[in-house]
Amino acid sequence: MLLDFGQELAGGIELGVQAVCDTGEAKVRIRFGESASEAMSELGGKSHATNDHACRDMVVTVRDLSMNVLGETGFRFVRIDLLTPDVTLAIRYVKAVFIYRDLPYLGSFCSSDPLLNRIWEVGAYTVHLNMQKYVWDGIKRDRLVWIGDLHPEIATIQAVFGNAEIIRKSLDFVVSETPDGAWMNDIPTYSMWWIIIQHDYFMQFGDKDYLEKQLPYLRELMRRLSLHIDQTGRDTTPEMRFIDWATKETPEAVEVGLQAMHVWATRCAKEIFSLFGEETFVRLCEEDLQRLCAFPLSECKAKQANALAVIAGLLDAENTNEQNLKIGGSAGLSTFMGFYILRARAMAGDYEGALATVREYWGGMLSLGATSFWEDFDIKWMENAAPIDRLPKEYEVDVHASYGRHCYRGFRHSLCHGWASGPTAWLTEYVLGVKPAEPGCRKLYVEPHLCDLKWVKGSYPTPNGVVEIEHRLQDDGKVRTEVHAPEGIEVIIKG
Repeated sequence: MLLDFGQELAGGIELGVQAVCDTGEAKVRIRFGESASEAMSELGGKSHATNDHACRDMVVTVRDLSMNVLGETGFRFVRIDLLTPDVTLAIRYVKAVFIYRDLPYLGSFCSSDPLLNRIWEVGAYTVHLNMQKYVWDGIKRDRLVWIGDLHPEIATIQAVFGNAEIIRKSLDFVVSETPDGAWMNDIPTYSMWWIIIQHDYFMQFGDKDYLEKQLPYLRELMRRLSLHIDQTGRDTTPEMRFIDWATKETPEAVEVGLQAMHVWATRCAKEIFSLFGEETFVRLCEEDLQRLCAFPLSECKAKQANALAVIAGLLDAENTNEQNLKIGGSAGLSTFMGFYILRARAMAGDYEGALATVREYWGGMLSLGATSFWEDFDIKWMENAAPIDRLPKEYEVDVHASYGRHCYRGFRHSLCHGWASGPTAWLTEYVLGVKPAEPGCRKLYVEPHLCDLKWVKGSYPTPNGVVEIEHRLQDDGKVRTEVHAPEGIEVIIKG
């Protein structure tokens, strides 16, 4: 029996058994799947179905008049097999058990384009599912706190849920689990992401006391990062030298990306140290920036690395967009770094192109039946692919079983990965057009970019309450903006 619960869920099932005729008990096999075909799969083999991080394939014994709560994973589909021969199993019901953090959706986004609205909602829901004990990256696989992956997730949380307690809990957990002298998650760039997150979190919520508690760790981290700049200004942080999986086997992309990450993190650290009058470390950051920015970047085709270089100020946004980022539309994207490619294109003023990419790339996942966004995706996968909400026909490609590389081959591939939620934060920042101008959102910029939209409206959570925003395109081509902000928030409407 294959069951479809209609959308991705975090949790398991409750199996209500009326009777097991003749024997009183029977063995059943339960298989959870994020796709229909994953629920039908066997462990291992070419499809790489696993029980990694969460058991999704199990054999259990059930009895007469029993209520059995089974599983805790990410799933939409469940297959139930009766293994005991020559018995009849009478099932009263099968219910999904949904585990989620009960939080109000304070932020919102609604426009004249239903597809964009759906993309915003699915990105928000993807992260919401992953807000479990900590902010995980996946609810089936990668039930872990990856600090680099946390950056787009926190950007989404800030746009949707506001100052959720789980943000600090996750940030503090990573610090506590990182031994002295080690890199977070054993990846140098992930320690850099921690600095960027601390900076962005302060800008959003303005909690200076919390930021001050991070100073001892930040000082030691910046001392260590400073030692990993050679005489030419090149970043020399050790392995694992990593930007994302899509660029792992492209050395020039890794080099450019790490150089940009080091610059970006050092700029954020300098702002933090300046806030607290830490002049010694301000000078250290200034000297490191001078050295890092003097290093000539190699030519690189990877959009991920070029986008990071634009954000870090190492490449011109407009030139890089024309020569690299916009070429091929969604080709060359990855679900993690797609957020930063969208940001870099917005910095170049290419809002129309970025919006088209959101529709094509993240909309492509939706067209294949996604109800949460995936660990990875390539628009080439759409060719002759069956949607994940039914079993493939003989002539169709099983998109979940067939694709993926590195750690996400076949069914091991997570179809609910928080790092893929970037469009939710991006649509709020660049289409609804709202972002902090001062720490704690005491001052907000509102600068909409409607592109081909007739109207967009939404809400934005701040420490002082929710800001309501609406933009409408007038007959004369101008945009009329209305903002309702709580007391204590200054709104600057630009454009």
